[in-house]
Amino acid sequence: MEILGVLLGVALLLGLGVVVLVVIGLIKAARAVGEKVERQEAKARRAVENVTLKAKSYTQTGPQGQISAVRLGLRTSLDGTRRVLEGSVGQDGQLGEALALLGRLDAHAAELDGELRMLEREPDAGRVAAKLPELRERAERITHSAETMRWAAQDRMHRFAADELGRLSRECEDEAGALRHWDSVPGAAGAGASASASASGDSGGSGAGVGAAGAGTAGAARETGGTRRGLTDGRGGRPSAEELLGLADPVAKLAQRLRKPTTGPSAG
Repeated sequence: MEILGVLLGVALLLGLGVVVLVVIGLIKAARAVGEKVERQEAKARRAVENVTLKAKSYTQTGPQGQISAVRLGLRTSLDGTRRVLEGSVGQDGQLGEALALLGRLDAHAAELDGELRMLEREPDAGRVAAKLPELRERAERITHSAETMRWAAQDRMHRFAADELGRLSRECEDEAGALRHWDSVPGAAGAGASASASASGDSGGSGAGVGAAGAGTAGAARETGGTRRGLTDGRGGRPSAEELLGLADPVAKLAQRLRKPTTGPSAG
């Protein structure tokens, strides 16, 4: 009974642990889904606000249209810089610091956007005209800082791509030069030396040497049948009947004797 109780307690603990793990997993999944939904909602809300600001900047005149244009330019510049930095930070880790600076810059832009939004609802036209130049100057400073980082990141990516392309071009040229060095192959050099030695021997040798060379060449031609036979090319790998019976040499000698012309006076 005690063993059964212990086993039952262990089973209950295991079941409780599984339940806890399932609950934790569900909570994490729900939190991840919620964060994703919030991000999508924020993107959709921001897209709607951008479209609204663009429409106001084109349709409204006076300070209201100017405020909408300032807000739209501020958002466009920050969004463009963030896309460039986030898209390249995986390839260049040094852009992470620039991305952190952009986050701080975005916080100042959010405060400025709130002030501009409040200024849009300001009924006093005099106060709007007095505050708008200051807020526009702050927006231009933020926009210039964001654009400076974006342009620097783009120039950095282009420079790295150009350097990599230059190294690759030099490697390709070196490989092409190595492939063109066919004259330095050892076999070709040996063949050239043999050809020169043969030419000098032929020019300085006697007639007897030439005859011996011709006889050797004829003998080699008779032995090989005029062409070099391969082992597995299907043209001469199989021995003939004379070779199998050991009659190859007598038959060759007889044929050579019959081909020799007679040197004495002809009969009759």
